[in-house]
Amino acid sequence: MSSFEIVVVGSLNVDVTVDVPQAPEAGQTLLGGDARRSGGGKGGNQAVAAARLGRSTAMVGAVGASDGEFLLSLLRGENIDISGVRQVEAPTGQAFVFVDTEGDSTIVVSPGANDHVEVDRELVAAARCVLLQQEVPAAVVEEAASVANGIVVLNPAPARPVAPSLLANVDVLVPNRGELLGLAGGVDRGDLVQLAQNLGTRGPVVVTLGAQGCLVVEAERSTRVPAEQVKAVDATAAGDSFCAAIADALLDGADIVEAARWATRVAAVTVTRQGAMASLPTKDELA
Repeated sequence: MSSFEIVVVGSLNVDVTVDVPQAPEAGQTLLGGDARRSGGGKGGNQAVAAARLGRSTAMVGAVGASDGEFLLSLLRGENIDISGVRQVEAPTGQAFVFVDTEGDSTIVVSPGANDHVEVDRELVAAARCVLLQQEVPAAVVEEAASVANGIVVLNPAPARPVAPSLLANVDVLVPNRGELLGLAGGVDRGDLVQLAQNLGTRGPVVVTLGAQGCLVVEAERSTRVPAEQVKAVDATAAGDSFCAAIADALLDGADIVEAARWATRVAAVTVTRQGAMASLPTKDELA
């Protein structure tokens, strides 16, 4: 079996995106724009982002009969290896994305086939870097992290409890502020650095802060990395491009602060475009 620079273990979804005047509230009916159908899922987005940054990439995931070929064809078109993607007797995952006038997105995911992902242990063990998220079962994420021999990057989204044994196998954790607070027990004492340092990862924590950039927390220091100033159109895949760019820079030998600066730049381009996979920039576009 071929080895890849980056193997992504995660979700594959068909995204249905609608522009709305503001994020919907409970009991509210909103009139939105035309629905747009595209490829997505945090796993799929990270795989496409990594491939567009020039990395040899493989995807481990699952799709159903309906829309499965649509997603597989998108991955093939990006030269992503799909030998680790199962076709199962379940609906393909879907995400319903609502984007407000500031470019912020509210997302509801129906997992479908993503609940049936199985880890390709050989693919994962041979990878130089493994990208993980939480739109697949916790047991899948934990297994992938435990068999990985390369750098393990975990984006703990959507938020849910994470086992200490998993955190101990994570080289770089990339939560947003809300996810960090959830991992810390929901206690917001305002000291993000202390919360991140107490999580028990074996490497740094990079806390994404949207328009405020990110905070890189290491054992002995913390560093604020400002965001690039852009006009945000759609933030749907910004976190996914950020994670892929962290992996890309680390594979080039960058330290974690340099990697965060590169990731911030890649995410800044991503938010200026509509869609998930469609918004992800190529290495040439970032030159």
